[in-house]
Amino acid sequence: MPRTNPTTVRHVGSVERALTVLEALAESDRDLGTNEISRRTGINPSSVSRILGTLSARGFVGQTAETGRYRLGLRVLQLGNAALARFDLRDAARVYLTRLMTTTGETATLSAPGEDEAMTVDFVQGESSIQSIARVGRPSVAHATAVGKVFLAYGGKLPPGEPPRYTEWTVTGRKEIAEEADLTRRRGWAQAAREREPDLSAIAAPVAGARGELLGIVGLQGPSGRFDAEAMDEALPLLLECAHSLSAEVGGTPPARAGDRVSSDGRSR
Repeated sequence: MPRTNPTTVRHVGSVERALTVLEALAESDRDLGTNEISRRTGINPSSVSRILGTLSARGFVGQTAETGRYRLGLRVLQLGNAALARFDLRDAARVYLTRLMTTTGETATLSAPGEDEAMTVDFVQGESSIQSIARVGRPSVAHATAVGKVFLAYGGKLPPGEPPRYTEWTVTGRKEIAEEADLTRRRGWAQAAREREPDLSAIAAPVAGARGELLGIVGLQGPSGRFDAEAMDEALPLLLECAHSLSAEVGGTPPARAGDRVSSDGRSR
């Protein structure tokens, strides 16, 4: 009997052909027509035409109106920039997380936005005897955490249905949540006080890319009895400085700083 390799990867032919077309365009120093791409890749012209149509519709390929020839689209550049930023972001952020923790004594986190939620990818644990616990891979509830509110402010979506209430301070009205996201976007940071856990408060700020897109979220969290409105307000300038410096370091454009202060009800003042 033939041996079966359990690690064998099964390839999808249509995807391989599409990637081959993209590679042919990337390797060329000029725009290419359908027939030339077919000759370079060995894929028949009708298949190349369908692949180009699909890639063009998604922005991965562009077509010159005058010649009808094809080139790589801006979507490829966008994905490349996103991959580069994500690859560098964790290493670049470490010094800022350490600085936040050392200065404030509280736990500093770095989260990455996903399709449906933001998730912790790194943290520096606070050194106090009473700590807020962070862990890599933990998702941030969009409507009840500071990190989640930044995620919503930059295009994240709430799951369908009524948002769950975790504590008596959790805001569950969609109108109020949308207003909070708008406030977060305008002032460039978010806060959550006892909204996910009754003794956890946090502030968070975005790490922005070159086009203002959300690359990451820097957060600072601690027990509400110690990390209260006054403590968060004192830590906010350093959090914003770190988030803005990190944005600049990865080639992004930091959002404009706002002058709002942390308040006990989470609203600007």
